[in-house]
Amino acid sequence: MNQPGQPGSGDPNTGKALRAMGLVSAIGVDLAGCTLGGYFLGRWVGGMWGNPGLWIGLGVLFGMLSGAASIFAVIKRMMRDIDG
Repeated sequence: MNQPGQPGSGDPNTGKALRAMGLVSAIGVDLAGCTLGGYFLGRWVGGMWGNPGLWIGLGVLFGMLSGAASIFAVIKRMMRDIDG
């Protein structure tokens, strides 16, 4: 039997709170993961082609931009799901 305050208990605010927590988590993971991926990609390219500082900087910038694009896509999808 479901108890009050547990997911699935019929409280509509619980679903909204869990969805908001999931969105915030996805935003953080996307941005951090893409930025770290850009750093490691830049470090790898810098090791192969020289001038690692430039490549790391470009990799981090690319990672942040791709993270922002990913966040935009997640928010757009969530808004579309909310609208129906």
